[in-house]
Amino acid sequence: MSTDTPGIDPLEALRAPRDPACDVFLTGPVFLDIIFTGLDSAPVRGTESWARGMGSSPGGVANMATALARLGLHTSLAAAFGDDHYGEYCWDALEQGEGIDLSMSHTVPGWHSPVTVSMAYEGERTMVSHGHEAPAPAPDAGTGSRAGATGTGSRAGATGTGTSTGTIESGTSTGTTGTGTSTGAAAPVFPQCPPRARAAIASLAPGRSEPWVATAARDGALVFGDVGWDESGRWDLDALPDLAHCEAFLPNAEEAMRYTRTDCPRAAAHALAERVPLAVVTLGAEGAYAVDGRTGTAAAVPAIEVEALDPTGAGDVFVAGFVTGTLADWPLADRLAFAGLTAALSVQEFGGSLSAPGWAEIAAWWQLIRTCDRQDPAALERYAFLDDLLPATARAWPLRRAVPTIGFRQ
Repeated sequence: MSTDTPGIDPLEALRAPRDPACDVFLTGPVFLDIIFTGLDSAPVRGTESWARGMGSSPGGVANMATALARLGLHTSLAAAFGDDHYGEYCWDALEQGEGIDLSMSHTVPGWHSPVTVSMAYEGERTMVSHGHEAPAPAPDAGTGSRAGATGTGSRAGATGTGTSTGTIESGTSTGTTGTGTSTGAAAPVFPQCPPRARAAIASLAPGRSEPWVATAARDGALVFGDVGWDESGRWDLDALPDLAHCEAFLPNAEEAMRYTRTDCPRAAAHALAERVPLAVVTLGAEGAYAVDGRTGTAAAVPAIEVEALDPTGAGDVFVAGFVTGTLADWPLADRLAFAGLTAALSVQEFGGSLSAPGWAEIAAWWQLIRTCDRQDPAALERYAFLDDLLPATARAWPLRRAVPTIGFRQ
């Protein structure tokens, strides 16, 4: 759990002695992200482009895991880590820096970390990635430790290849996961038996079913389904078998309209709410729209205008904010507003995972925005729910941020 602002636990009023120790479980590939910003245009073939800014940070599923932890949620991540300096850096950044539980993660000897290079320009970004699918873990190894100088490896859980990316416009993350094997004679492990949790985040893909998703839902977790672009072009909801286990489904506007054969994002959200209890559609510059299929309640929240430095991972931060509000049982409109706010704050920093805001930054934003001249009172009222969550006096953050290089010598 993040120690950014001690004492702020969004679920404090709801916690009970018999509740699961884990608030949110998720799995997927961890990438090393190298981000270039300050490019005036896309690189031109045969030329060299110099960027005015650069940052390195854990990426992929680490974007969302970090965002969840910084919002005070006890986060458990099952992932494969490379047996190299990149993998060591990512592990330490997540476990030691962010307090994320990696007991279900493992290091793969001889396997190098996947890498993504992201170039941000003209309000968007272009990415180049490289990696290989992680081999299946050995059936007789332990969990939650790194292989390396200490000689203590682990082999629990497995992940495949892919990236987890998003922008404030899309609010999506994509990626794939593989299968795990058992550790020891009597100890079933991920993915068939994920830890008991309040919530789980699943990356849905056409034609793919992950056994752990059904198990998590059966054990009481609220499953939040994310989705990426359907390369097959079929856009068939019935081809997403794990959608049946989801409490919420969070596509972007284009994805939602294609899946529902509608020409309006709001109509698409209502159509999706007939398939899942909660449908959330992100609308880019127009914000987000959600429909509660159980009650028929709908909510719309406009986006916050900011000057974006790097949009990498902002969609994952949006999902993390929405999950936080849902677990805290906030009204639907407050969840959307909070998710949009956290995503907007994240794009003003380098990197996907380490750009995620914590409560100190949210408090500082709320304190600052109310002192600005000519603020629309109605817009301020949209975020009035923050008064009951935040300390009366905000302090300076600073959270750990992406840096140009890895492993500065002390």
